Amino acid sequence: MSSRRSSRSRQSSGSSRISDGQIYDLVTRLQHLIPELRRRRSDKVSASTVLQETCNYIRNLHREVDDLSDRLSELLATADDNSAEAAIIRSLLNY
Repeated sequence: MSSRRSSRSRQSSGSSRISDGQIYDLVTRLQHLIPELRRRRSDKVSASTVLQETCNYIRNLHREVDDLSDRLSELLATADDNSAEAAIIRSLLNY
Protein backbone atom coordinates (compact mmCIF):
# COMPACT_ATOMS: atom_id res chain seq x y z
CA MET A 1 0.00 0.00 0.00
CA SER A 2 2.79 2.42 0.82
CA SER A 3 4.30 1.80 -2.62
CA ARG A 4 1.00 2.88 -4.19
CA ARG A 5 0.95 6.02 -2.11
CA SER A 6 4.48 6.94 -3.02
CA SER A 7 3.81 6.39 -6.73
CA ARG A 8 0.72 8.59 -6.47
CA SER A 9 2.64 11.35 -4.76
CA ARG A 10 5.31 11.16 -7.45
CA GLN A 11 2.65 11.42 -10.14
CA SER A 12 0.93 14.37 -8.50
CA SER A 13 4.17 16.26 -8.02
CA GLY A 14 4.91 16.17 -11.75
CA SER A 15 3.86 18.64 -14.42
CA SER A 16 0.15 17.94 -13.91
CA ARG A 17 -0.19 20.58 -11.21
CA ILE A 18 -3.24 22.77 -11.41
CA SER A 19 -2.40 26.39 -12.07
CA ASP A 20 -3.90 29.34 -10.21
CA GLY A 21 -5.59 30.37 -13.44
CA GLN A 22 -7.28 26.98 -13.76
CA ILE A 23 -8.51 27.20 -10.17
CA TYR A 24 -9.84 30.70 -10.80
CA ASP A 25 -11.62 29.52 -13.98
CA LEU A 26 -13.19 26.59 -12.13
CA VAL A 27 -14.39 28.76 -9.24
CA THR A 28 -15.81 31.33 -11.66
CA ARG A 29 -17.68 28.67 -13.62
CA LEU A 30 -19.05 27.08 -10.48
CA GLN A 31 -20.28 30.48 -9.27
CA HIS A 32 -22.34 30.76 -12.46
CA LEU A 33 -23.67 27.19 -12.27
CA ILE A 34 -24.72 26.85 -8.65
CA PRO A 35 -28.08 28.57 -7.98
CA GLU A 36 -27.23 29.50 -4.38
CA LEU A 37 -24.11 31.33 -5.52
CA ARG A 38 -25.91 33.09 -8.38
CA ARG A 39 -28.41 34.57 -5.90
CA ARG A 40 -25.71 36.27 -3.86
CA ARG A 41 -25.11 39.88 -4.72
CA SER A 42 -21.45 40.00 -3.76
CA ASP A 43 -18.82 39.04 -6.31
CA LYS A 44 -16.36 38.46 -3.45
CA VAL A 45 -17.02 34.85 -2.50
CA SER A 46 -14.08 32.77 -1.39
CA ALA A 47 -13.05 29.69 -3.34
CA SER A 48 -13.69 27.52 -0.29
CA THR A 49 -17.25 28.89 -0.04
CA VAL A 50 -17.82 28.14 -3.72
CA LEU A 51 -16.53 24.59 -3.31
CA GLN A 52 -18.61 24.03 -0.17
CA GLU A 53 -21.77 25.29 -1.89
CA THR A 54 -20.97 23.07 -4.88
CA CYS A 55 -20.66 20.03 -2.62
CA ASN A 56 -23.95 20.92 -0.90
CA TYR A 57 -25.64 21.32 -4.26
CA ILE A 58 -24.38 17.93 -5.47
CA ARG A 59 -25.51 16.26 -2.22
CA ASN A 60 -28.97 17.79 -2.66
CA LEU A 61 -29.13 16.56 -6.25
CA HIS A 62 -28.21 13.05 -5.11
CA ARG A 63 -30.95 13.19 -2.48
CA GLU A 64 -33.49 14.32 -5.08
CA VAL A 65 -32.49 11.52 -7.45
CA ASP A 66 -32.79 8.97 -4.65
CA ASP A 67 -36.25 10.31 -3.72
CA LEU A 68 -37.41 10.22 -7.33
CA SER A 69 -36.07 6.71 -7.73
CA ASP A 70 -38.02 5.60 -4.65
CA ARG A 71 -41.19 7.24 -5.92
CA LEU A 72 -40.85 5.62 -9.35
CA SER A 73 -40.23 2.24 -7.74
CA GLU A 74 -43.39 2.64 -5.66
CA LEU A 75 -45.40 3.66 -8.71
CA LEU A 76 -44.15 0.71 -10.71
CA ALA A 77 -44.88 -1.67 -7.84
CA THR A 78 -48.49 -0.51 -7.59
CA ALA A 79 -49.21 -0.06 -11.30
CA ASP A 80 -50.63 -2.76 -13.52
CA ASP A 81 -47.87 -4.01 -15.82
CA ASN A 82 -49.99 -3.35 -18.89
CA SER A 83 -51.30 0.06 -17.85
CA ALA A 84 -50.54 3.32 -19.62
CA GLU A 85 -49.00 4.62 -16.39
CA ALA A 86 -46.52 1.74 -16.24
CA ALA A 87 -45.65 2.21 -19.92
CA ILE A 88 -44.94 5.92 -19.34
CA ILE A 89 -42.73 5.17 -16.34
CA ARG A 90 -40.84 2.49 -18.27
CA SER A 91 -40.32 4.87 -21.21
CA LEU A 92 -38.95 7.54 -18.83
CA LEU A 93 -36.57 5.06 -17.27
CA ASN A 94 -35.33 3.93 -20.68
CA TYR A 95 -34.79 7.49 -21.86
